[in-house]
Amino acid sequence: MHYDIFNGDADGIISLVQLRLANPKESTLITGVKRDISLLKHVDVAKAHSVTALDISMEKNIEALNELLANNVTVFYADHHRPSSIPTSDNLSAHIDTDANTCTALIVNQYLNQQFPLWAITAAYGDNMLEAAQALSDELNLSTNERDQLKRFGIYINYNGYGSSLEDLHFTPEQLFRELVKYSNPFDIINQPGSVFSQLEQAYHQDMANAEQAKVLAENDVCKVIELPDEPWSRRVSGVLGNELANKTPNKAHAVFTLNLDHTYTVSLRAPLTNKQGAGDICARFATGGGRAAAAGINQLAAENVNAFVTAISDYYR
Repeated sequence: MHYDIFNGDADGIISLVQLRLANPKESTLITGVKRDISLLKHVDVAKAHSVTALDISMEKNIEALNELLANNVTVFYADHHRPSSIPTSDNLSAHIDTDANTCTALIVNQYLNQQFPLWAITAAYGDNMLEAAQALSDELNLSTNERDQLKRFGIYINYNGYGSSLEDLHFTPEQLFRELVKYSNPFDIINQPGSVFSQLEQAYHQDMANAEQAKVLAENDVCKVIELPDEPWSRRVSGVLGNELANKTPNKAHAVFTLNLDHTYTVSLRAPLTNKQGAGDICARFATGGGRAAAAGINQLAAENVNAFVTAISDYYR
């Protein structure tokens, strides 16, 4: 049995879209909301022959990965988060690049010798890798309108992945993958009336309109912190709102706090676009926190730690 395991955001979904367009394969899919990254543990080791793991932190999955390798399961692993240490095994094919200007879909695009670069551009835009997306768009001589369409599609797919549970999402990541993999060219689905593109676009604009009234918890010369209520739309926009704020004020760090039912906060942190480092390190100081240099998060930040978190951001980027 083969397992395809992928993050539920644009980067994870589109990474698998590229691989399965290039190499169709029957597989068992394992995914979840964007923050659900400890996914390797769901593999049935006794049944698994091979595994593809995409856009999930090796550091957060190391125990399950070592168990798979010890049981002679072959693993293809592509990711851009910090891996801590990479196991040495003939059963592991690791494609890890932690550069702040790349994402998993771009790593897969290189692995496939650019068989589906339009999809890679879509994922890069969705993961807010704007420079990388523009550079690859330049290589393909895409028009301004084509770039805009791919950018919007990437943002919408990424937006769909945020939520505390699958019930918060408009489409499950598995549903989106199964729909997107039907198309070797993303423009074919973008231009299709009633497609997931148009459905997500309408939902995105509704949710972002709600976010315009977001409360500012803190703001200074180096950072801005926004608070959102405990609502499904809040959880859906938490990541893309952080990206939008970062793009508007690239010299500041931005954090979006979303109130949880237990009165803790889910935190989405974006490093300044002019200084894409430190986000993962800052979030890792707090329980349930982690991520990469440019973007990171905390699943449950206690209310009494809010001031300490804001201070940590301010001190780091000052």
